[in-house]
Amino acid sequence: MSPRYLAWILLTAALTISLPAAVSLPSETAAAPPAEAEGPAKAALMAFQDGRHAKAVELAMPLAEKGNADALYLLGFAHETGQGAETSRDKALEFYRKAADAKHKDATYRLSFILLASENEEERDQARQALENAAKDDPAVASRILGEAYLRGGLTPAADPDKAVFWWKLAGDAGDIPSILLLAGFYEGRFGFPELIDHKESISHYAKAAGLGNAGAMATLGSRLLNGDEKVRDEKKGREWLKKAIAEKEYSAYLALGDFEENVKKDPKAALAEYERGKDVGQIDCMLRAANFYLEGRGVEKDTDRGISILNQAAQAGNPIAHFRLAVHHLSGETPNLLAGYGHLVASASGNLVEAQNELGLFYLSGKLSAADAVAGVAWLTRAAQNGNAQAQSNLATLYERGAAGVPRNLENAGQLYALAANQGHAAATFALARLLSEDSGIKPDLAKAWALATLAAERGEKDAAKLASDIAARLDDKQLADARKELETIKSGKPAVEEKAKPADKNDK
Repeated sequence: MSPRYLAWILLTAALTISLPAAVSLPSETAAAPPAEAEGPAKAALMAFQDGRHAKAVELAMPLAEKGNADALYLLGFAHETGQGAETSRDKALEFYRKAADAKHKDATYRLSFILLASENEEERDQARQALENAAKDDPAVASRILGEAYLRGGLTPAADPDKAVFWWKLAGDAGDIPSILLLAGFYEGRFGFPELIDHKESISHYAKAAGLGNAGAMATLGSRLLNGDEKVRDEKKGREWLKKAIAEKEYSAYLALGDFEENVKKDPKAALAEYERGKDVGQIDCMLRAANFYLEGRGVEKDTDRGISILNQAAQAGNPIAHFRLAVHHLSGETPNLLAGYGHLVASASGNLVEAQNELGLFYLSGKLSAADAVAGVAWLTRAAQNGNAQAQSNLATLYERGAAGVPRNLENAGQLYALAANQGHAAATFALARLLSEDSGIKPDLAKAWALATLAAERGEKDAAKLASDIAARLDDKQLADARKELETIKSGKPAVEEKAKPADKNDK
């Protein structure tokens, strides 16, 4: 979840318990700064690259009036990003259109990205036409963008995987490695559509990208051949591709080798040896694995000092997971080192590890260093909640419910946050939401939904939930109980149980 104001989260959160997985694609759609070029616009482009944006716009304007494509693109970019000119979607589109008409490829793509994000169907269709025309001369990039647009549902009412595959294959045939890798990931099921998973097809695309010299594809291919679906495993070929990847300095291959020894061969000593090799060349995930092996005594005699030393090495490289594990180490035990633990928590949270953000929020609220800092604590909990951490959502909901730590009591906010956490399977939040909906507490009661949530919370292991469900059931007649059971089925199916969100009770409801 991208960072947003808490109010927006509360307004858009639904009281469902299961959410559909979103399509996530690896392409970069941010506007690319105008590159230096030979020709009349060179001075303007160089000025823009040097950060003299206003001067660049000044130099580009007379050239753009004469139809210079590079100058037109620069002005479109300036208006799109607000660098050197006012931020204006309309002006950005105007200049990009003119540059695209002058055969500037990047302008066509920027124009298309803006139009694809439009709510207007006609504008999205304009993007499709522009990209299809561009694909005639540049099938690699234009076709890749079209494939992503179709998979995201940007050009059709719903995602169209068949058209996505069609365009990606066209781009792949033109040698576009990102499209080949998208196809490989698609057939692995990385973008949903489990009914279309085809491991052999995925392997063939990884092999194609690896054959074109992509080191990352070599490592992934080797990993799949060693650790993937049993129908496509081939240890000899897998090791060969991983060896090639290492020769290309793609050291994630050591991680794949360690995975194979650890999880397939069940040989922790051999696995540690591979992780050590990866650690020695700076592969972060191998460092984390090796540290765990020493801390847990797997494949080697337990050696806490060596494990912590390796974690420190990874933390010095800026890894937030290593910082978090070090924070846990320093804050636990009989003699915790609060300052060291706090420092690692801050580093980890600042590295956007949501678990650390939640723990840092709780740390500030606890006052363990000195006095409690409620403002900082709530701020970090909010950040973690916005980033989708269920525990933080539940923690923040508790503060809203109780009106604690300087947070004003707001049961509607509490209910929405509990719902967000419950959507992710958080048992305590599911129980808390059931409790709120069963009480005359300021949230409009919904006993059928409350019973369904309490029953679900019990299934998720919340110890007091079964009693709550039983107490609610005693308040329901046969028809209401039948409706409550349907509510539970609806929630488990992933469909919205109700259209409205938890809301304050109307005075007339009392």
